[in-house]
Amino acid sequence: MRLTTKGRFAVTAMIDLAMHAGDGPVTLAGIAERQHISLSYLEQLFGKLRRHELVSSVRGPGGGYCLAKPLQEVTVADIIVAVDEPLDATQCGGKQNCHDKHRCMTHDLWTNLNNKMYEYLHSVSLGDLVKQQEQKSDEHVVIDRRGSMVVGDGRPAVTA
Repeated sequence: MRLTTKGRFAVTAMIDLAMHAGDGPVTLAGIAERQHISLSYLEQLFGKLRRHELVSSVRGPGGGYCLAKPLQEVTVADIIVAVDEPLDATQCGGKQNCHDKHRCMTHDLWTNLNNKMYEYLHSVSLGDLVKQQEQKSDEHVVIDRRGSMVVGDGRPAVTA
């Protein structure tokens, strides 16, 4: 079980869109440049996000994409489902034919994990993620006297 690039990029792009939405429609080229995601890949993802009414498009000069719903009404689960990202820990895809066409002994375990994952992803809104990013950008990274990068309060800066 893993979240693929499609789901990760869709969530990242939606956070970027939300963070730049105050300036009007956001271009996919801008998102592609800031997030290092292929423009053609973003076009595919945003086509799906638009069909699921999570974003709307504005044509013409100054056009781009806008959020179609308030930040708190869009969940991570909404984004992942919109781009057809299956999050399924079962080996059988929920068909209950995991072990020689029969239900395996751990089927309920993986089904419950699926439910918990979706429950969690439904509990996290795009607004929560934007707020988290804004708080991170408020922390000032400085170089201490030993030459190490630290946050303003002296904690080591996380660089990854």
